[in-house]
Amino acid sequence: MDKINLADKFSLFSEHWRPKVVGELNGQEVKLVKVQGIFPWHHHETEDELFLVWKGRFRVEYRDRVVELGPGEFTIVPHGVEHRTAADEEAEVLIFEPAAVVNTGNVRDAVYTAPNAVKI
Repeated sequence: MDKINLADKFSLFSEHWRPKVVGELNGQEVKLVKVQGIFPWHHHETEDELFLVWKGRFRVEYRDRVVELGPGEFTIVPHGVEHRTAADEEAEVLIFEPAAVVNTGNVRDAVYTAPNAVKI
């Protein structure tokens, strides 16, 4: 595999909340997503998610606390934990999670549920 330039890959799309796969390893996908606004509350039954901020500010909201992240910071959301993600202004985020995870977890939403395995 050749190297991946994150700035180049992020420049290939503009829509929010639509993850793009840029790599795969050991049953996991490396995804890029642009976010702005508030994502619906949801959880993933068996999959953990890692969110790493590349650009901007991003937060993961839980029912009892909020985790604020800036560039170069990440957090892991354990499986089964209800959460939602948000960004007041556009942010660019890397996600590491098992392949074929539905981005809205246990919730199906006409606006936010994205197609899987969209590669760039």
